Amino acid sequence: MAIDSDRTYEVRCPVYGFIKFNDWEREIIAQRPFQRLRRIRQLAWTDLVYPGAMHVRFEHSLGVMNMAGLVYDGIVERSRDVLRDELGYNDDGLKRHRVLVRIAALLHDVGHGPFSHAAEELLPEIPGRQGERYKHEHYTAEIIRRHFRDVIENHPANNNYEFTADMVANFIEGGSGAGQATFWRDLVSGQLDADRMDYLLRDSHHVGVEYGRYDWRRLANSIVAVPFDQEGPRLGVEEGGWHAAEGLILARYFMFTQVYFHKTRSIFNHHLHGALEDLLPGGTFPIPKGRKLDQYLKWDDWRVLGHISSGKGGDHGRRLAERDHFREIRHTQETPDETDLDNLDEWRGKLGELLAAEISAEKSWYKIGSADVPVIADLSPRDVKSLSSYSSIVGSIKPVRQVRMYVHEENREAAEAKLSTA
Repeated sequence: MAIDSDRTYEVRCPVYGFIKFNDWEREIIAQRPFQRLRRIRQLAWTDLVYPGAMHVRFEHSLGVMNMAGLVYDGIVERSRDVLRDELGYNDDGLKRHRVLVRIAALLHDVGHGPFSHAAEELLPEIPGRQGERYKHEHYTAEIIRRHFRDVIENHPANNNYEFTADMVANFIEGGSGAGQATFWRDLVSGQLDADRMDYLLRDSHHVGVEYGRYDWRRLANSIVAVPFDQEGPRLGVEEGGWHAAEGLILARYFMFTQVYFHKTRSIFNHHLHGALEDLLPGGTFPIPKGRKLDQYLKWDDWRVLGHISSGKGGDHGRRLAERDHFREIRHTQETPDETDLDNLDEWRGKLGELLAAEISAEKSWYKIGSADVPVIADLSPRDVKSLSSYSSIVGSIKPVRQVRMYVHEENREAAEAKLSTA
């Protein structure tokens, strides 16, 4: 079949209306490792709490590609002089790296395991690095090198760009191999990246909450290349858009505390972890190397659900199938103080063997210091300050370190009785 490199395709999207892509991107989407993302839910077992949360990594990946392209175009429009003078870009270079950014955004999640982040603790340790586990990004990079090399390097459209699979993988990994394109990496993995810009909107839509909504159009139209004398330009925002950036960070905080760290969702992740330990040979996923990587790609939600449906996965698998989860009995504040920590010790002592699970929810919302998002003044002089200096909220928001304790449903009364004793 002849390739029409100028043809544009489109699919409907509940967030953007339509997402458009070209023939090359369509061929990448058609590859089996990408189609696998149709069988990996974005939010694991969250649908057992919020029934609408049935969306998958496939649609999110399309959304990140779309958002990255929108933001890229806005940055080029507003920051062409900075990109030219400080990074040496001409029009051809900007067009070339737009293609790279969209491909990288499209492929950024192909390394996820079944039920996405919920299974990440079962990725194996990296040989020679005790206690350090592989992350899904390691799998993504190796999958691109092993399974997307042909469609990236040998597609006729690549005659215009001469990209290699290693270039795309290096860009996602953040290595020096990305060269000039390294500037754009924060657009795929950073504090204002297209990944979180999409998943907050998409997750809140499917879950049916308002927490993840922010003024994404204003933010997308405010992100610019901010010049720095010695460090070179960085992605930042114009002064008029700093509230939109603040809104993104607050939306992320609300979604984590109200949805991602929901007490019932958290215990379902615990049960999934236990079921997978029972199902996986040796209790961990295969390493991202050679044929082991191919074995890893055979694991998706369908395979896990099939095993659980047939009675495998141990007691945790049964609890998932029957929605017979452990029940929360106590929790600390989001940011525990000394009293909370003392209470934890007391609760552990009183509960003893009745304590079925203890789950920590830890997350930082914003990195200050060198990672702080720069904000450039709209009027002369165009001073550059950090977002945390503009926003008292962003500058002071505390990380969550909440701890939840769970017991078996049949032990709730006995547990409450023990906890109520002086």
